[in-house]
Amino acid sequence: MNITKLKRYIAAKLGSELSEKLTYHGIHHTLSVLNSCNQYIRRMHIPPAEAYLLRTAALMHDTGYLWSIENHEEKSMAFAWEILPFWNYSALEINQVNGMIRATKIPQSPTTLLEQIIGDADLDYLGTDSFHVISEQLFDELKNYGRISGRQEWNQLQIKFLQNHSYHTPYALKYREPVKQKHLQDLLKK
Repeated sequence: MNITKLKRYIAAKLGSELSEKLTYHGIHHTLSVLNSCNQYIRRMHIPPAEAYLLRTAALMHDTGYLWSIENHEEKSMAFAWEILPFWNYSALEINQVNGMIRATKIPQSPTTLLEQIIGDADLDYLGTDSFHVISEQLFDELKNYGRISGRQEWNQLQIKFLQNHSYHTPYALKYREPVKQKHLQDLLKK
């Protein structure tokens, strides 16, 4: 198992095969989630074997977008089963990776610490100063796929999402949640 080689493989595949209409769910998002997971690994002193699986899940979690925007988590999990045995992952490890991928599905319902971490990492931007820039990427993506009609609908969708979203880890609850609430208040004022 070599996470650097797997990262190169996944990054190359996503970089060359993802639709340009995916302005949010591109390789930049995958690498951002991986970076956020790496920060949690250091912050929470996650043991190496678990850190390896968390990094794998971060790399794999949105690979399903290669085939479909619908049920992409299921496609990502199927892809994990297809390729990870060739990278010497055991069935147990693939099941754990797939549990983390499943935990990113909205609404999130993580059941383990690693699932909580990847869930928070996947939506880390909600509680950061990057919120507006990254939200615009998602707005453009949803417009590209005809999922929203305009700015007013988008603002309402964001308000509802932020109101219903919950962070899971102590770090995100302490440091991301207050910033997310500020973004929500700003949207409600519009």
